[in-house]
This record gives sequence, C-alpha cells and structure tokens, in this order.
Amino acid sequence: MPKKRSGGGLSPTQQAAKFLGVSVLAGAVMAGIALPAVGALGLAAKGSVESFDELPANLKTPPLSQRTTILDADGGLIATVYSRDRTVVDLKDISPYMQKAIVAIEDSRFYEHGAIDLKGVLRALNKNARSGEVSEGASTLTQQYVKNVFVEEAGDDPTKVAQATQQTIGRKIQELKYAIQVEEELGKKKILENYLNITFFGQQAYGVEAASQRYFSKSAKDLDLQESALLAGIVQSPSRYDPVNDEAEAKKRRNVVLQRMAEVGDISPEQAAEAMRSPLGLKVSKPQNGCTTAVKGAGFFCAYVRNVFLNDPVFGKDKQTRAKLWNQGGLIIRTTLDPQAQESVQQSLKDHVNKSDEVAAAATLVEPGTGKIVGMGQSKPYGSNAKEHETEINYSVDYEMGTSAGFPTGSTFKPFVAAAALEAGRPPTQEYPSPYELTVPSPIQTCDKPYTNDDGTKIPNENESEKGPYQLKEAMALSVNTYFIEMVADIGLCPVTEMAEKLHVRQGSGKKMPQVPSIALGTESVSPLTMASAYAAFANRGMYCTPIAIESVTQRVGNKNESLEVPKSSCSRAMSENTADTINALLKGVVDSGTGQQAGLGDRDNAGKTGTTDERRNAWFVGYTPNLSGAVWVGSATQQVKMQNITIGGVYHELVYGADTPGPIWKDAMTGALEGKEAESFVPVHIPDPKPKKPENRDPDGDDGNGDGGNGGFIGGLINGGNGNGGGDGGGEPDPGFSIPEGFIQGRGNGPGGRD
Repeated sequence: MPKKRSGGGLSPTQQAAKFLGVSVLAGAVMAGIALPAVGALGLAAKGSVESFDELPANLKTPPLSQRTTILDADGGLIATVYSRDRTVVDLKDISPYMQKAIVAIEDSRFYEHGAIDLKGVLRALNKNARSGEVSEGASTLTQQYVKNVFVEEAGDDPTKVAQATQQTIGRKIQELKYAIQVEEELGKKKILENYLNITFFGQQAYGVEAASQRYFSKSAKDLDLQESALLAGIVQSPSRYDPVNDEAEAKKRRNVVLQRMAEVGDISPEQAAEAMRSPLGLKVSKPQNGCTTAVKGAGFFCAYVRNVFLNDPVFGKDKQTRAKLWNQGGLIIRTTLDPQAQESVQQSLKDHVNKSDEVAAAATLVEPGTGKIVGMGQSKPYGSNAKEHETEINYSVDYEMGTSAGFPTGSTFKPFVAAAALEAGRPPTQEYPSPYELTVPSPIQTCDKPYTNDDGTKIPNENESEKGPYQLKEAMALSVNTYFIEMVADIGLCPVTEMAEKLHVRQGSGKKMPQVPSIALGTESVSPLTMASAYAAFANRGMYCTPIAIESVTQRVGNKNESLEVPKSSCSRAMSENTADTINALLKGVVDSGTGQQAGLGDRDNAGKTGTTDERRNAWFVGYTPNLSGAVWVGSATQQVKMQNITIGGVYHELVYGADTPGPIWKDAMTGALEGKEAESFVPVHIPDPKPKKPENRDPDGDDGNGDGGNGGFIGGLINGGNGNGGGDGGGEPDPGFSIPEGFIQGRGNGPGGRD
C-alpha cells in the first residue's frame, strides 16, 4: 500500500486525527457497536456507522480484464491485444516465494486477522502519532483487494478512477464492509490469489503473471526468491520502484522486502543476506500489444477481426456492449487465416511492390464454399508511423470495416453482366454488333424508371480496328466495351444490379450499385474482399457464401473457458450451376489466351479477369481456382497517381496493366497458397469459338484508354472526368474523339479521358 504523506492543506496533527477517526471506526465496525457521540470526531464516527449499515451487502466483482489472443486457423499466434495486459492464474501456479513476499511486505498478519487488523491499526496509529504524520497505513490485503476491485470496475474512466481511489472516510467505510464480506465468502487463499491477479505491477503489467513475463520473461510459478521480492516491492509504488527506469531504487525496495521476509520467519537471515547481494537479474520483455505486432503481415486482418467483433450483433446487442466485452478481453479467437496462404500473400506483395512506392497493393484470398478469408495483406505495413510508410487503412475491406471505400474495378465487373445475361436466357454464343463507337442505347429498362441517354453519350472501343460483330467468348477475352454496353441495353439494368446484390457486390460505402450503363465498365468503387467473395461464387458453381474471419471464440470465466457464438457464413444461390460453369469457361479464356495470360496458373484449372481504370489510377486482377479465389488491387489510395512511366517494386512500367502488375501478384500468391493442395477441375462447358479477329495495337488488358491528357477522371471520364482527351493504351495512343456529356455520371470533371 503506498505510504500516505502530509499535504493537501492538512497539518500533521490534523492528518493524524483523520487517521484516528478511521482507526476507531474500524474498531467500532468490528465490535458491531455505535460510538458514543463525544465531540466532533465521535459524531462523525456515529454517522459513518449508520451509513455503513445502509451499504449494499454484496461487492460486485467485475471479470478481470485480460489479454486477448488472436490465432490463425492452425492455432498459431497472430497477435495479442488488450486494454490491460493480464493473464489470470491459479494460486498453485504462483511461486510460493511470491506468495510469501507479498504477504510479508503488505500484510504480514494476513493469516491471523479478519478483514480488519486491529493490532495493525493500533500499531500504525502509535507510529503515526509519534512521527507527527501519516507514515504507515493499516489497510489489510483484503481491503487492498477491495480497493483494486473498485479501480478495475472504473476501467479507463478518469472520473471513476478518481472516485475509486479517493482517500475519504466514506470510501474507507465502503472498503471495510466489503472486506468483511470477502473474508467470509472467499477465504484467505482465494483472496491472496485474487489480489495477485488484480494488482498493478507497473510497465503495463496487471497481475503477477504479466509482471513476471514483463520483468523476467518467465511464468509466475518459476519466480525465485529475489525475483519475488522485487515484484512484491513494486506494488506499493509502481512508478517509484520501477526496476526498468531506476534499478538502484528498485533494489533498495527489494531488499526491504527480503528483510521483512526474514523478520517474519519466511526465510532465514542468511537467505535474505545472500539474496540482497544478488543483481536484479532483469530479462525484460517489451509489451506486445495490438495488431501492429501481428506476424506475417497480418496486421490488417487482425484489425478486421477486431472490427468484426465490434460491429457484429452476435457479440452483443449494441456497440457499447460489444466494446465492453472486447476490452474485458480474456478471449481466445481462432480465425480463418491460413498461415501458408497468408505468408504467400505477403511474400508476393513484398516481391512486387515496395512499401515506399508511390502506389500500394492489397490482396485478399477467400475459400469458395465456406467464405473463409484465408489471406489478407498490403504492401504498406500496418501502423501509424508515416515515416515508415505505414497505414492503418485496410484497402481490402469496406469503409465500415477498414475506412477505405474501395476502388473502381474496371473490367473486372464485366463477368457479373455476363452472368446476368446468361441467367436471363442469353446463350454463351450471344452476338452483338459491337461497333468501334456506340451511342449508348436509350431507353434502357431499370428496376423502376428507365434510363435515357438524353445527352447522346457515346462509348468507344480501344481503337478503330476493333469492331464487331463479337460473340461473348471473344468479347470477354478482349474486354470489348461496346459489347457489354449492348448487353446491358438488351437485358436491362435491373438483372445486372440484382445479380450484383445476389453476389453481395456493393460499393465500398455500403450503397447498392446504381442503375446506370457505366457500371458495366466498372465505374463504381468496390473492395478486394467483396470482389474475391463474388468471384468465389463462380468457383462454387453459383453458390455465394458471405466472408467470415472468425472460426471460434472462447472466453476465460473464472477457472473455465466458455464458448461464445460467432458469425457464420451464409450461403445462397446467386445463379444456376450452368451459368457459373459457363462463366468459368469464359474466364478461363481470359487467362489462357486473353488479357490475363501473364497471370495464368499452369498447373491447375484457373480463371480470372483483368481491369484497369482511367489514366491507370487503378489496376486489378481477380481470379480463382475451384478451391481458392483472390483479388489484387494496385493503385493510389488517394487516386492521385497515374500509373504511367512509373517504377513499382523496382520495375519500370510505361503503362501499368492489370495483367502485368496485379496479375503476377495474384499468380505468386495463389501458387504459394495452393502448394500441396489438390488441383481440382472446373465442370467443363463447351463454347464454340467465334471467327478469329486480330485487333491492332491492343491493350494487354483489353480495357482502358491511355487518357494521358485526362485530368482526374475514372473510366473514360464517366466519373470524375478530366479535361483532356484519352487514348487507347495498347502501345499506340489513338484519340477516339468522343465526349461524355456532363451529368452522365456525377463527377468532378466533364472532359473525355481514357476508358475501361
């Protein structure tokens, strides 16, 4: 117990009188009688006893806040998080030296008295009277435990903490009554166990187990005599006797404890003398708290797990309840993260994008059929140190879960349009004229009011030689813009947005996809996790499963672990098996002979789609095998970097394509994640080959215009369009000479630019 010192405007005599009042009150409580009203002190004491009788009989002891451990799918440690670093242990798992040391220095008569030590009160009173100040307290270990319960209940609320620690007669009365209750209900050994688990030992360590790990990097059951004496000495004043910052002061205090242990007969004088000569023997372990300490670059996944916990109603009816449970801790959270997949994701990102590059990359892997997130990483480290290029923004998830609103997806949205058309009865050989330049048809049916092209908006392909007719297989492989605009006009926008909803494809802000033709070209911002989960439905033959990150949660309650309910993946049919199988066949063509050849996996069935956006501000590759789906995004979080004449990961790019930057990241991440896994096959669907066409100067992605003259636009100026003229990005720089009327898509600019 910290020594009470003079101050606060009271003279030594006044302080002694105050202590006398508390001491006499203690005796009165023990005797169960009221004091005679003799003078001001007696009247005050009498009123206090009456208040004592009115206090609630039961001390509410909140569960002790402890560290929470986040594990991967194999049980390996990802990170430890806590509001208070504490691991509750049984008394049998605490060194006998530690038990004796804390009793000797804090309450040597602990096993002889009840809740209140009258002999100790009288001894302290006598000493304080002779010294003229309050130099010795008389609180028992039980009273100190009760006080710590008040502090624990106060949490991090400074007002409540102040109330819990205030030195008033009222507070002392409260401690006394609850101490009596605790003595009756728990017994000495349990009180000692609870005290050693609740008390603060400095250096962010709560409880003796955390303290033992912090100062000596060992378990509390293995503490030797001098180590135990050091920890016992810290309790009185963790800042004053902090051995990390003041070894000399800590050693003096340790030796005081050793001397006291000898005086009460716990050890011999010889043992005490020998221990006093020993060095402190510190082996300090730095606090390892939070997602910044996550292994294998899993900091962003760790933060996502925390956000799921704080936002999902399964963990509590409201945010306050969920936050309280999270801060209380003591949880073991087993996640879906596959260590092999996570290591592969992070290594691939590291190999292809430097943390100091102008742009960033994010990758997420999801298991089809279960929704399990098995890998999630970024090229920039998780943290708040901008000088180290760290960020706490998770580019892989929606705004609610990571403060990123996603990114325009470019042509990676086109498979959703194709799936909607197949579901609407169009054959996989569906053919459209697909001219080089197309005036957007009007009207186009939506779920309500038809879309009309009031401004005569025109959409071009990459260059003048690229003109139809095209069938779906070739149009998907080459990512022909006018083909997919005609497809939207044919089937209507409602089937497309309904398909997006079935695949849970929403904007990163949480809003539904707008019913405008430009969505076919990937104008809306979507997160990599959303895209990976949607493509997983293709791999899963049309069954969409919501993504999950948590497999199980157990909480330490007393001496038992209790299982908590966790969010479950919900699977629903988004399309027929035949539609999904057909999309798989179409997207196999993309990696076999289309825009995504550089990303293709050679040892197993795989499919995917490239995508880039206006002026190379975003580049995507989303692809999958029958048993793993992944999405990779590369770009600037601020959307200010045009990936033209740029060096990424030490490699110079005149123009960045979805196939040559995110594609290789996807390929390497998937290869490592699938190593040793069965090479499953898609259900084959035969789609007749159309008559070959060979467009000149084709963009390797088959997507976007160069847009060198654009000024801040996405997707051909359809949103946030710039002021300059775009061009094809397949090696030449054709000027398609088209303009997008202002208001076609709301944005900051209205000029033409490159397109998807």
